[in-house]
Amino acid sequence: MKILAVADVEDKILYDHFKKERTAGVELIVACGDLRTDYMDFLITMVNVPMIYIRGNHDDSLITEPPLGAVCIEDRIYHYKGKRFMGLGGSMRYRSDGRNMFTEREMRRRVLRMKPKALISGGIDVLVTHSPAKGYGDLDDLPHRGFDVFNDVMNKYKPTHMLHGHVHTNYGMIKKEYDHPSGTKIINACGYRIIDI
Repeated sequence: MKILAVADVEDKILYDHFKKERTAGVELIVACGDLRTDYMDFLITMVNVPMIYIRGNHDDSLITEPPLGAVCIEDRIYHYKGKRFMGLGGSMRYRSDGRNMFTEREMRRRVLRMKPKALISGGIDVLVTHSPAKGYGDLDDLPHRGFDVFNDVMNKYKPTHMLHGHVHTNYGMIKKEYDHPSGTKIINACGYRIIDI
């Protein structure tokens, strides 16, 4: 299955200079957070395929005003064409008022609540997050630190892919792909990536 993964940065190639052939063959859009609703609506319309999404740390407004036609997979396992997508959005808590920010302990509780859903689904194929896993594309500062529990998820369920955003390429020379010891391919979707899963 070919997917269009997007996060954080509204890429001009997709937005201002959209050409249908760039997204030919894409069957699903996966939005990994911190994107404007109108951009997400634009992609759904122009690419003309379903979109699933999780919320980023700047996406509090999506709780009450979600994009039209997209499916939020926060704390869910979403099945699409035989693939199972686990959604865990948000970032490390660096402010007390962020509704999409979590401590490591809070994220661990979310993952624990997902365990029965993963068992019923027979596992997961793609882990969709906003923040990276600790040690795989995260930064040293608290806002951009990755969650260690995502490493546990990959070790336990061995998804083929983990898709995330949050760490922008304008922060410096950012590595966009990692091979996790579990066998999971970790991909930073900041901007956009077209991926076969």
